[in-house]
Amino acid sequence: MTTPRETPSSSASTRVAGRVAPTGSRPSAIATRSCPANQSANPRAGTSCTLSRRKSDPAVLDLSDRLCLDLFTGPFSRHSTGMCEHAAVLTRPDTSRTSGTTRAGYLHGYSAREAQRLADQADSLSALLHAGTTYPAGSRVLEVGCGVGAQTLHLVTASPAAQLVAVDISADSLGKAKARMARRAPNASVSWYRPDLNDLPFADASFDHLFVCFVLEHLADPMHTLTRLRRGLRPGGGITVIEGDHGSAFFHPDSGNARAVIGCQIALQAADGGDALIGRQLQPLLTEAGYRDVTVQPRTVYADATRPAIVEGFTRNTFVAMVESVRERALAAGLTEPAQWERGIADLRRAADPGGTFHYTFFKAIAVAPPK
Repeated sequence: MTTPRETPSSSASTRVAGRVAPTGSRPSAIATRSCPANQSANPRAGTSCTLSRRKSDPAVLDLSDRLCLDLFTGPFSRHSTGMCEHAAVLTRPDTSRTSGTTRAGYLHGYSAREAQRLADQADSLSALLHAGTTYPAGSRVLEVGCGVGAQTLHLVTASPAAQLVAVDISADSLGKAKARMARRAPNASVSWYRPDLNDLPFADASFDHLFVCFVLEHLADPMHTLTRLRRGLRPGGGITVIEGDHGSAFFHPDSGNARAVIGCQIALQAADGGDALIGRQLQPLLTEAGYRDVTVQPRTVYADATRPAIVEGFTRNTFVAMVESVRERALAAGLTEPAQWERGIADLRRAADPGGTFHYTFFKAIAVAPPK
């Protein structure tokens, strides 16, 4: 934690079945791999699935520990054929390397539509996610990865006398965050910074609390970042981490096509270096990063016709909109075909229609920094 430093952008690159190739060296074909549909697949332990490639393809790295997964452990399976096949050539956006850690790109981009999606998510889930999160008057709180300020608003509403510092790497997002606060909480006191997440411009032990929401899923090495962040927390200070887990999404009417498009989103995020299944990992991540007294609580969203605000704010405007946003990249990567994608999205939207239901689990962890 020294002086502010913006993360430099590296040139774009192409991920070829787990290997990153320089921009311009586009693969000549899409490599695929298959495994029996009833075979157990684990994203950490891997499987015995094989990756095949056409003769003209460049060298391909086995991705059996990443892509041959069903929705509850990763990208989709084609159970109807008894095989699961996945395109293994994924385009990777700009990333940056700092202090030995690669920071994944933000899969969903920085459009006005994405900013609104984040706001809808924060507003519809504020009671669920922020319950129990308040900070004493005068305490210094660092919000890590504040984005467009969707969560910032709820932090200052719950703890108006706390001294909030919000940081994000995106200048555009910070601009939207400031504008949002000016409209919704003009008297709130928030300090804004645009530093490198792994080189924050603050002295060690300068914060009483850290708030990290929907950030770790986009990082290539979340434990490294959590360890670095701990330096800024005073001994005994608290950290709150909130993450989702796309493997927890299930719905009625059930649909293999809908699960497949969710699988595309999970696969693309993995190709970017992130992890859409990170919610289930918070306890070991925080423990290994050196925090004490780690506790994790599931925060479950359930939506049906009796909860129209959740149906609209979360099922339709947050989750379905999130999956819809990766359409072009999924098609470009060969993960799906246009007709298959449209069937999947149509089926997923049915969960927000009368008679439909939707379930998703977030994970909220709290922990403390150890004494010196």
